[in-house]
Amino acid sequence: MPINRLLPYQFEELAGLCKSSGLILFSGPMGSGKTTTMYQLAEKIQRQRTILTIEDPVEIYNTNFIQLQVNDKANMTYAELLKVGLRHHPDIFIIGEIRDELTADAAIRAAMSGHLILSTVHARNAAGTIKRLENLGVSRSDLKESLQAVSYQRLIETTQGSNGVLFDLLSGQNLKNIFDGTDNQKIPLERWHKNLAECVKNNIITLETASRYQ
Repeated sequence: MPINRLLPYQFEELAGLCKSSGLILFSGPMGSGKTTTMYQLAEKIQRQRTILTIEDPVEIYNTNFIQLQVNDKANMTYAELLKVGLRHHPDIFIIGEIRDELTADAAIRAAMSGHLILSTVHARNAAGTIKRLENLGVSRSDLKESLQAVSYQRLIETTQGSNGVLFDLLSGQNLKNIFDGTDNQKIPLERWHKNLAECVKNNIITLETASRYQ
């Protein structure tokens, strides 16, 4: 199901980051379209590449992907299915959620071994996803080596009466600044405010709507 993107160039930037291996993390409230975004990115860059998804449950069925479903009772956890999935030699993994230390470790190892990993993490903003991975036992050095980008997204009401996705992206120098400790808590907020202001300027959302999502 297509999602309206309030600033389409953000999705194109994400797609460009997906052309190389590494870990790309997605966060945002439940129902904000994170899984749809990951599937659309994978479809955009597929080009004969093998894509394997691991979800609990499978949310979007796609006959072009190898899809595995978590079953904790049968010990088919995210971490175990990642091991199974590697036997299929996929180029791209979509992991529904990194929610424990074993899954975090397996995802990092897969990203560092030449795979592209797209996954979600519960966090309140883009920068918070990095802290979340550290809380799950991932070392900062491994994150610096494997993390390509972080994306936080929200569904926001547009002036046309529909909803659209707005992203906050962390990549390149912005990520480096966080790892080097030169970023601060004000910078992500300023970046998000700038995105909202651009949407208001282009009459995509109202000023009142922007104020609600500040």
